[in-house]
Amino acid sequence: MSIKELLSDCTPSHRKLAEELGMSPAALSQLLNHGTLPKRRWLEIRERLLSLATAHGKAESDMEAALKELEQQPASAPDKIAEQEEEPMILRKQTLTMQARQAFGLVRNPFADPETSAEVFMSPDIRFARETLYQAAIGSGFLALVGESGSGKSTLKDELVTRIHTENLPVIIVEPYTLAMADSESQGKPLRSSHIAEAIISTVQPGSKIPSSPEMRFRRLHEILKASHTAGMRHCLIIEEAHDLHRHTLKSLKRFHELKDGLARLLSIILIGQTELEKKLRVTDASVREVVQRCDVVHLTAISDPGAYLRHRFEYAGADFNAAFSPDGIEEIRANLTVSPDSRGDGIYMGYPLMIANLATAALNLAASVGEKQVTADVVRMVR
Repeated sequence: MSIKELLSDCTPSHRKLAEELGMSPAALSQLLNHGTLPKRRWLEIRERLLSLATAHGKAESDMEAALKELEQQPASAPDKIAEQEEEPMILRKQTLTMQARQAFGLVRNPFADPETSAEVFMSPDIRFARETLYQAAIGSGFLALVGESGSGKSTLKDELVTRIHTENLPVIIVEPYTLAMADSESQGKPLRSSHIAEAIISTVQPGSKIPSSPEMRFRRLHEILKASHTAGMRHCLIIEEAHDLHRHTLKSLKRFHELKDGLARLLSIILIGQTELEKKLRVTDASVREVVQRCDVVHLTAISDPGAYLRHRFEYAGADFNAAFSPDGIEEIRANLTVSPDSRGDGIYMGYPLMIANLATAALNLAASVGEKQVTADVVRMVR
């Protein structure tokens, strides 16, 4: 019989059993469900398991056999536990369960999309990217914001638009629709320079007729931008999913950025894209060299301290961060977000907002389900 079967009727609850053994409910679940031995105090816990089983009428030989079988498993042997390396878990989108929200007093979801600028977490790198975006938008810049999926690119873009509206700045934001955009006809519908021109005309002068002739369309575009600039307005073109832009379209952006009224540039350009965008903006690619020489690239890096991010989101949700997470739980979250660690533990750290939020959400759900009062390192290790 397995240890789980031998202990099934020894105590009224999982939490009570954990208390009698001197373990956390999370560590007990790891032991019973996955055969993972505790990293500390195993010999003491082993003796308690034997005593508890015999006290409830179980044969000591049965428990001893179950324990030996467990200890002989290479992945969980006590002398190898210290060297065990956890597989990093990069999770899909997670949703807080009602059980977790009740257990941790989360009346408001701390991982909901920010509704105000104050709710957006600002590390030094994120703050730099935010201000660089702002200056590009109001100062006729040409900028590419590059980051991994879930790194917060769209959040910063949305915050920029909100900031411009809140500060009542004379900036018209132009956002071409990119719902079906792809970099080739075989994969979808490429966004072409003519589509960008249509988007600018329709946004800056709604209801204006768009000429069918390409030459007249771009002439009309230039006239509309000059008239709007004379009226005191600035214009900012923002293209999301820019890693899917066709190289011909990327090349045409140089000409859009060169539209002027005298010395004044008429259009700022901001590209938002994943890391593939940076590959398209390589200096060695002759087809886009003129664009590369004019386009600044800003990278959104991972958040080095996931605890700071979680604390910030919990504070704006009116929740108690310290009550929900233990220090070793935060350390384990960071460790779990390190991909492909080598023998020294070094690897690629993927601590981006979406990844941190997904892992923390899964850990909160799991803690609530096993009766843990905090997200500890044991709980984080249990996340599958």
